[in-house]
Amino acid sequence: MDITWWGFAALASAAALVGFSKTAVSGANTVSLAVFAAVLPARESTGVLLPLLIVGDVLAVFTYRRHAHWPTLWRLFPAVAAGVVLGTVFLAWAGDGAVRTSIGAILLLMAGVTMWRRRGAARAGAGTERPADGSAGKGRIPDSGGSGVLGPRVKAGSYGVLGGFTTMVANAGGPVMSLYLLSSGFRKLGFLGTSAWFFLIVNTSKLPFSVGLGLIDGPSLLLDAALVLFVVPGALIGKACVNRIDQRLFERLVIGATVLGGLQLLLR
Repeated sequence: MDITWWGFAALASAAALVGFSKTAVSGANTVSLAVFAAVLPARESTGVLLPLLIVGDVLAVFTYRRHAHWPTLWRLFPAVAAGVVLGTVFLAWAGDGAVRTSIGAILLLMAGVTMWRRRGAARAGAGTERPADGSAGKGRIPDSGGSGVLGPRVKAGSYGVLGGFTTMVANAGGPVMSLYLLSSGFRKLGFLGTSAWFFLIVNTSKLPFSVGLGLIDGPSLLLDAALVLFVVPGALIGKACVNRIDQRLFERLVIGATVLGGLQLLLR
């Protein structure tokens, strides 16, 4: 891969942001996705980014492994598997422009729906005191907005298919799952623990598909070997910062990162 020093510096910064997003603000790695796709060919960039995401997932699981909500994970996995298969088929046939437009539109739609739901939940729950930390209920509180007419299983299935599809096509499943966990009432530590296990399992399962599509090869792994050195300090910085971010700011940062990632995909 022909990469300039400025290009490598941009990739190194994006790799550090991968680590930070895994231990502090999930969804922020949509910025990393955009940087990788800008420096490298869009298709090849997904293969380079995937091993770095897995390293970040391992660090996140090590940090937040006790805070996962496993019933939520088991409810999501079947739909995510279907989404990964659909994403593999789509990636084999669609061009880069169609991929970017589809994912960007999905992210912005999900962000809008989540903000609308949370605004309604805030009005419905006005006057109800919420715990300040993530310890109660394994970091999860009731979904004040309800699941609407679709019900929790259909809701999990819808988000799961979208998450599996977007994570396979462009490693962009983080924002979709972030919106699902926020809309389901997860607090900070429960959010991070559940997200960490989810993406470690899902991203690892994507490896055979990515290798089969030719997205991961010798040159991409060689670049990963250099960039992984920047993922670890990013994760450590995220771990140091997460306790200084209150719940309301945390949720705004996650949604803001989702909107930013969606706009970058649409406008690039």
